[in-house]
Amino acid sequence: MKVYTKTGDKGQTSLLSKERVFKDNIRVQAYGTVDEANAAMGLAKSLTAKEWAAAIIHKIQQELIGLNADLATAEPENSDNYRITTSHVEGLEKIIDSLEQRRIPQPYFVTPGDTPASAAMDLARTIVRRAERCVVALKRQEPVTAPVQLYLNRLSDLLFVLARCNEQEELVERVTSQVQAVLQGSPEIKSQAAEQPLLNKARRGIAAAENKAREIGVPMVIAVVDSGGNLVAQERMDNALLASIALALDKAYTAVALKMPTEQAAIVAVPGQQLFGINTTNSGRLVIFGGGLPIYEQGLLIGGIGVSGGSVEQDMVVAQAGLSAI
Repeated sequence: MKVYTKTGDKGQTSLLSKERVFKDNIRVQAYGTVDEANAAMGLAKSLTAKEWAAAIIHKIQQELIGLNADLATAEPENSDNYRITTSHVEGLEKIIDSLEQRRIPQPYFVTPGDTPASAAMDLARTIVRRAERCVVALKRQEPVTAPVQLYLNRLSDLLFVLARCNEQEELVERVTSQVQAVLQGSPEIKSQAAEQPLLNKARRGIAAAENKAREIGVPMVIAVVDSGGNLVAQERMDNALLASIALALDKAYTAVALKMPTEQAAIVAVPGQQLFGINTTNSGRLVIFGGGLPIYEQGLLIGGIGVSGGSVEQDMVVAQAGLSAI
């Protein structure tokens, strides 16, 4: 059987009932969007190094084939021929509950892209949301079995939690190896980049960070260190907390020592994780909450910037403003 049939050359396609409809029909759009989501999930499956995550995705991909068959079947609501049932929806809910038990809560909006696999899962999640909107539109015109919409709704939730669990496990492994190298005194971690003059860059970054701090109305302390964790420049705005002087410097040091934003270190330092209590080592210099960022130049680590004085979210915003100006 040839891949091309020429039967769709006039812009029409066949439903499972053999009914011919135009390819922009809302029913075709619905199952076509599900097909997009399935492809994105395949990308995620190929990128993840976690066998348990790949197994979850593969099972759902198989179920989506049946769901698409349901969407391509224009039959009465009480038909016995539908493939997706409430038991499939309940199956997704059980997986979500299981993943939630292993996920570290994140009390902030997530920006996709921490790992390739989680980024693909987030892409699939947004496509599933679009598929759900298509099904809602379709239900206003033609019968659609109830479990189909419920399944897509739960699937988008599952993909969100799956992405977070996957990226957190990868970050735990990455941070664990880097922290162990720091504690063992690895020369590679101490400095991978040739020393470069940082003072002018530090001044620009501090000025930009101060402007952002004034914009949000919070006095802060901003510190910049070199690739060895040594202080390059530090400024304390009027009325900034005295405790923030040491915290800003330690955040900048931690960002260099671990070569990552300090908020990521929190993932491996919570109770039950491999490095619980890591913040109590190294004379207490490793800070495990947001506000510290590594500084890279042409792929080389040249230093770090640390900010303290506001909430964690405010410190992160100001630190990012400073980094953007360096």
